[in-house]
Amino acid sequence: MSVSEPRMLLSPRAPDAGVAAHERLYRGLRGQIMHGELAPGQALTLRGLARAHEVSMTPVREAVRRLAAEGALVLSNSGRISTPELSNERIEELASIRALLEPELASRALPRAHLALIDRLQTINSLNAEAVTKRDAVGYIRTNLEFHRTLYLRAQAPAILAMVETVWLQLGPTMRALYGRLRREAAPPHHRQIIAALRAGDEPALRLALRTDVTQGLKHLLA
Repeated sequence: MSVSEPRMLLSPRAPDAGVAAHERLYRGLRGQIMHGELAPGQALTLRGLARAHEVSMTPVREAVRRLAAEGALVLSNSGRISTPELSNERIEELASIRALLEPELASRALPRAHLALIDRLQTINSLNAEAVTKRDAVGYIRTNLEFHRTLYLRAQAPAILAMVETVWLQLGPTMRALYGRLRREAAPPHHRQIIAALRAGDEPALRLALRTDVTQGLKHLLA
């Protein structure tokens, strides 16, 4: 596969004071990978990343090292850098982790699911549906994860959320490939079911809707 560098995500303006160059690069690349802006198995180079993000090689090495530790990038013995290409077994494993952790986060968030939060989730879900209409795979993934993260923040369980975000990060490129292949005409109904369960205060229905939502899409990858 040919080497293809991601488009520059970070602002060309002066960096925020107090934020290290490697931290800004890490955040930018992390967002690109998680939201599916990079394809599975896409090759990258340290020099290309440094040039695209206008930083020196040292922060690039540090950012790549951190992302590799999270499973977002793969470093070969030859020094090749790429996004992961997941096997069916790995996809099943990550789907199982989501099915275990995300219903738990939603359940913990339920007692704190005030009306303003539910209205915010409804707004995000509308944006998610718009991305489907526009066939915007990256926009779909971004708003989908924003929906889940907005809910899970109310769980006040940062350790569990951090584990979930690491799974999202590893799945990002693969999810892009999936949604690009499915050619959805309408958003799946599960977010609406999640919102309905939150309004009703129905924990079993909430857990079921979450588990179905996070696993159904990944099943298409295993066909």
